[in-house]
Amino acid sequence: MENINNDLELMQTIFKPNRALSKQSRIKNICEYEDLCLDAEEDYEAYWGNLAREKISWIEPFKQVLDESKAPFYQWFVGGKLNVCYQCVDRHIQKRKNKVAIIFEGEMGDYKVYTYRRLYREVNQTANLLKNRFGIKKGDRVIIYMPMIPESAIMMLACARIGAIHSVVFGGFSPEALRDRINDTQAKLVITADGAFRRGRPYMLKPAVDKALEDNQCPSVEKVLIVIRNNEPIEYIRGRDYVYNEIVTLESSQCEPEPMDAEDPLFLLYTSGSTGKPKGVQHSSAGYILWAQMTMEWVFDVKESDNYWCTADIGWITGHTYIVYGPLAIGATTIMYEGTPTYPNHSRWWEMIEEYRVNQFYTSPTAIRMLHADAPDEPDNYDLSSLRILGTVGEPIDPSAWKWFYEKIGRGKCSVVDTWWQTETGGHMISPLPGATPMKPGCATLPLPGIQAEILDEEGNKKDVGEPGLLCITKPWPSMIRGVWGNPQRYAEGYFSQVKSKDGKPIYFSGDAAFYDERGYITIIGRTDDVINVSGHRIGTAEVESAIAKHKDIAESAIVSTLDPITGESLFAFVVTTPNTSCDLKQHMSLLPELNALIREEIGPIAKINNILYVPGLPKTRSGKIMRRLLRNIARGEPIKQDTSTLENPNIVKEIIAIAQGKNA
Repeated sequence: MENINNDLELMQTIFKPNRALSKQSRIKNICEYEDLCLDAEEDYEAYWGNLAREKISWIEPFKQVLDESKAPFYQWFVGGKLNVCYQCVDRHIQKRKNKVAIIFEGEMGDYKVYTYRRLYREVNQTANLLKNRFGIKKGDRVIIYMPMIPESAIMMLACARIGAIHSVVFGGFSPEALRDRINDTQAKLVITADGAFRRGRPYMLKPAVDKALEDNQCPSVEKVLIVIRNNEPIEYIRGRDYVYNEIVTLESSQCEPEPMDAEDPLFLLYTSGSTGKPKGVQHSSAGYILWAQMTMEWVFDVKESDNYWCTADIGWITGHTYIVYGPLAIGATTIMYEGTPTYPNHSRWWEMIEEYRVNQFYTSPTAIRMLHADAPDEPDNYDLSSLRILGTVGEPIDPSAWKWFYEKIGRGKCSVVDTWWQTETGGHMISPLPGATPMKPGCATLPLPGIQAEILDEEGNKKDVGEPGLLCITKPWPSMIRGVWGNPQRYAEGYFSQVKSKDGKPIYFSGDAAFYDERGYITIIGRTDDVINVSGHRIGTAEVESAIAKHKDIAESAIVSTLDPITGESLFAFVVTTPNTSCDLKQHMSLLPELNALIREEIGPIAKINNILYVPGLPKTRSGKIMRRLLRNIARGEPIKQDTSTLENPNIVKEIIAIAQGKNA
């Protein structure tokens, strides 16, 4: 019981910013933060207009900050022209031409270093290749289906340079998922690689492209451009397939950047729901790059000599904003890593932090929990003293994982920025600011200056302290989604129809639930479809998972809802036990009373696990996201209709189904 009380105390503990860090940070204290928020409240348009004039290298200045006349189809920085590639590369050439822009480390130990001068040259050559050899022009769509290698970033920047709209498809997606995205964008060109390396072995991408394009199922595609990475044998189709490595050096290293309107699309990124076809989230040029740059400066506080590392994949929005566009826009050094955190062992990430003297380290709670469970003391063997800021992204982080991250990786001296944002928001929305915001484990804390985030009910009423509600953004912001590609109705109805407005203006609903604490801090509960209604009580799955994670025998868990004739819904737990747990736990429910005691202690008697299943692992995407919808199908005995080929371990679903059926037999 003492451990439980300690964890409860941790959840309420406020960690003050490091004083030395506060003196160096761009926003040095909570008073400076509040002053910026006040500036935004007093004159919203002037606030954003001043930031845009200061931070963006405009080709032509904008004439109007915000046009709300067709809300929720907002337009920012109307009349302005810029080029995002110029913002990320060209403007650094005078002062930073020999500074390292990208450090790449492959899983097999190989590495490359790109200075801004080298990046400028190769982006220009690639841009000319796209124009001259493949006829790509402003407004054309290009699919990028690539591994985590520098050429992926180069392709994105080259598209931005000539005004093409890129859509990066995560390299773990199936041919069917790739085909859907190609056809929705009507892309002319697919850029891919032969493959890459993962867990010490080569894996392939080009065959998936061949499968997607077979039998003329993607008639818009004219050519395929292939980057050679792992040198495994692949099939070439004459007249369609071209090898990038062989032809890019023939192009000129001079390519004038295309002037782009502030609202011209920069990229499309597809998000998928449980039903319906994937949504092509569309982001603009000026608003997106402004907020990518501002959040890099405010949240990560990157200095000129820093080495910054985000462990995400460029197939996700985190990779777009915080591996490529954000770091390069501020002239930073960004690290790209091809592989997994556990190859060849659990020390890989800590070795890299020590070797590259990483200053900012941004990763997912899933990875933190895994490394904490499997090798909790491994970081002690490495010099991690270069770290100044730690970040988490993708899902709420439980206090126990936060504490390990803060103490074991940050040595109790780093700020932990627990960031909340989405593909649709373009960049961070709620996060502690290093040196300014007192930190609370498992809590995203406060909205960033200029972001009007509120917790409301469906009638638009603000929720009281401790009362769960709908997390909304009540004013437009520059980096917000500009639409769903080809489906404006889906955009308007999907994001702006759920919550009523008091003043008649559209309110953006994030799809997440959250609550305020006494300080006004915002804690994210999870997706509203991950909030379980038990006898009229809304219970967040993240809360329950956070509670049972404190048990010494639990390595990982996922909570889903199953139907209950009395309460409507009940809690079903899929649990992965630690390696030292007694084997007989898999045959009976001996842990259930102990886990429910933990939940009751932290949440109350309304929350109780009714069913538990011990499993060898959980179904996760390659980016580490747990696919709870699959587990909900299994818990309810429903058929699996989703594509499972994109999972890190596709066989885990079959294993879990077999265990569930064996239990129910």
